[in-house]
Amino acid sequence: MSAGESTSGSVVRRMLLGSHLRRLRETRGITREAAGYSIRASESKISRMELGRVSFKTRDVEDLLTLYGVADEAERTSLLSLAKEANVAGWWHSYSDVLPSWFPTYVGLEGSAHLIRAYEVQFVHGLLQTEAYAHAVVARGMKDASAADIERRVALRLERQKYLVSENAPQVDIVLDEAALRRPYGDREVMRGQLQHLIDISERSNVRLQVMPFGFGGHSGESGAFTILSFPESDLSDVVYLEQLTSALYLDKREDVAQYEAALRQLQQDSPGPEQSRDLLRGLLQLS
Repeated sequence: MSAGESTSGSVVRRMLLGSHLRRLRETRGITREAAGYSIRASESKISRMELGRVSFKTRDVEDLLTLYGVADEAERTSLLSLAKEANVAGWWHSYSDVLPSWFPTYVGLEGSAHLIRAYEVQFVHGLLQTEAYAHAVVARGMKDASAADIERRVALRLERQKYLVSENAPQVDIVLDEAALRRPYGDREVMRGQLQHLIDISERSNVRLQVMPFGFGGHSGESGAFTILSFPESDLSDVVYLEQLTSALYLDKREDVAQYEAALRQLQQDSPGPEQSRDLLRGLLQLS
C-alpha cells in the first residue's frame, strides 16, 4: 500500500485503541499499576499502550477488557478487531532498515492526517522536495551511508509525497523561512528545480505555501522547525512533531499544541500571503 492509499494507518489505530483503553481504565478507577499486574506487565507498558507507542497482544487486550468490565460481546469484538488492525505493518515497514527508530511513528501519523501544518527553516519540507533536492539533503545528513541506503531514504520521501496528490489528500499549510530557500543543497540546477517545484505545487488547492522573508526580522518561529498534525478521527488529539538530531518529540497535551498553533498563526499572519510568496519564489528563481 502506498502513502497515497492510506488514510488511517496502523499508528493511528494504535492511538485510537490506546485512548479507548485509557478511558475505560479511568472510568473504573483502576491504576496503571493494577492494569499492568493483570497482564503480567509493568505500569510503564500500560502507559505506552495507552499512548499507542507499542503493538497490542490479543491476550493482553482481552484481559484488560475483562478487568475494565467490558462484557458486551459486540464492543469486545470491535476493540479486538481494532487491535489486530493496529498490528498490521505500515507500508513504510519495508524501509525500516534505513529509518531511525523514532521516524516510523511520524510517517504513520503524517499519512493519516487530514491537516498538516508546519514551519521549516533549515530546508524545504520533505513533502515539497524534488527528488534531486531530497537526494542532496539526505546525502548531506547521512555522510557515512551507502549510495543504496541514500537512494532508499529518498524513495521513502517520494512515497510519502504521493499522499499529497492522492484522492484523499490532506490540506497542507507550510511556512518556509527564506533561509531554507537560499541555503544551497545540490548545485544550481537542483536549487532552480526546487524553486520551480514550489511555485508549481503551491498552485494546488490543498497546498498553502508562505515564505517568511529575511526582512521581517524576529518572529514567532525562532525556536525552530515544527509540524502540527490533525486527524479526522474526533477521538485523536492534534500532535506536534519536533525533530532532533538523534530523536524526536511528539507532543499531544492540549496546552502544548495550543502554543505551537498560536506560533504558526502568527507566522502566517506575519508572512506574505500565498500569491505574494509565489512572487518571492519567482524572484529567487530569476536570481539563481
